[in-house]
Amino acid sequence: MTVFSCIACQQRISPDLREVPMPPPVTEEAPGHRFLPPLMPRGSYAVSPHTGVFILNPDDVSGVTRHPDRGRLNGCCGLDGLDGPNLVCGACGAEVATQQSDCWSQQLIALIPDALAITVAPAG
Repeated sequence: MTVFSCIACQQRISPDLREVPMPPPVTEEAPGHRFLPPLMPRGSYAVSPHTGVFILNPDDVSGVTRHPDRGRLNGCCGLDGLDGPNLVCGACGAEVATQQSDCWSQQLIALIPDALAITVAPAG
């Protein structure tokens, strides 16, 4: 199991998570839903093979707040994540992640590897 924390102040920003392979993206909404579903199942994370960032389910992140720079918070129905990190540590204000939660994007949190302290506990 893995826990992610802010490297600057050690504020915990995730519960215990298990690493899984990166799932394929979903490109169509479920009938009756306006948003695409989260990319990651709850309780898991994956490492993006393209960027090396840690991808989490939005419900698995705590201890963070929206970036104080409103220019980072663009999107029509949520955060589009196209203007740089848009989540900061709730304790110290360090940039820690980018949230994608707009209606046209799959729901995810991309943690910034250099902003993290990672604790790995052996399974079992």
